[in-house]
Amino acid sequence: MNKLIAIVNVVAWSGFWAFGYIALTAQDLSDHQLITASLLAFAGFIMGIVAYLRLVRAAEASGYAKKTNQLDTAARNRAQSEGGM
Repeated sequence: MNKLIAIVNVVAWSGFWAFGYIALTAQDLSDHQLITASLLAFAGFIMGIVAYLRLVRAAEASGYAKKTNQLDTAARNRAQSEGGM
């Protein structure tokens, strides 16, 4: 499943860059074509971010990547109640 998400990530970011480049640099596009290229670039951007975050979560869960340095809820509430900044 992780390989499928990685492939989706690469394809999504490729679509973002390709259609974003077309939307920004093409000279002779109609309004319809420009909107379509912009929407496809936006869809690639959103899908790329979602796929990347899923890959990060899977890497942390499998032990491949070090877990983030966040406090759990109880520790965070205890630290805030003790005073801080």
